[in-house]
Amino acid sequence: CNCICIIGFPNLFPIVVVKMSISKLGMLIHLFSISGICLTAIRLQCMANPEIGPVSTFSIVARDPESGAIGIAVASKYLAVGSAVPWAKAQVGAIATQSYVNTTLGSAALALLAQGKPAKETIDEVLEKDPGKELRQVGIVDSKGNSFAFTGKNCMPWAGSKKSDNLCIQGNLLTGPEVIDAMFNSFEKQRGELSVRLITALAAGEKAGGDKRGKQSAAILVVRANRGPNGLGDRELDLRVDDHPDPNVELSRLLEIHKRFYPSLHRSRPTR
Repeated sequence: CNCICIIGFPNLFPIVVVKMSISKLGMLIHLFSISGICLTAIRLQCMANPEIGPVSTFSIVARDPESGAIGIAVASKYLAVGSAVPWAKAQVGAIATQSYVNTTLGSAALALLAQGKPAKETIDEVLEKDPGKELRQVGIVDSKGNSFAFTGKNCMPWAGSKKSDNLCIQGNLLTGPEVIDAMFNSFEKQRGELSVRLITALAAGEKAGGDKRGKQSAAILVVRANRGPNGLGDRELDLRVDDHPDPNVELSRLLEIHKRFYPSLHRSRPTR
């Protein structure tokens, strides 16, 4: 059986993630022991499909019940996190899929939501078919505002979530639960445009500690019917910072540029 081997060394961060067979792992441990190298942690996960890399991150999925807009904002010490985590469709719902990411969960969940299945039932069904379920973390909000989050027991700590109606916040490999709490409190206190509230909550999470490895990329996706370019499609806002020393600040800068280029999309600022 192949496995994902997550190894921690004293005074070394980030951790080392290696794919290898069980027999090779035994040889590796033996080699370290006779060489006098101490391992502080070893975690294994045998998988039917081991070709999975970690997207350790924090994200927020939210819906504005008055406008119908649904959005996701995400940040991570991971290259181009916006290419993997956010999935959304207007009048259907939005999903953030992360940790040892399985991007097929995003499209599969949207298909089930489009059939009218609620958030929890949707996630239960897609994860039931996933052999790597305990490595996944997923947050979802459906078109009616139902929210649900799942954090597999093998996600890297700290990992967890917090949710309410129209809102779901989740993260893994964080400095602690204060990251999620800060994002939740920020979003609940803010009023105005959904995109601004999402990015503000993301900044609050980073200020509280964020991804314990550091920062690299961020993204925001907001969908609403007939709010794409020229009134076609549903992608009202789709901005990504793939590799930057301060991705959340850069994402905020891009939002301000978007407001100047597409003022009609930002004139109406509904409140919750």
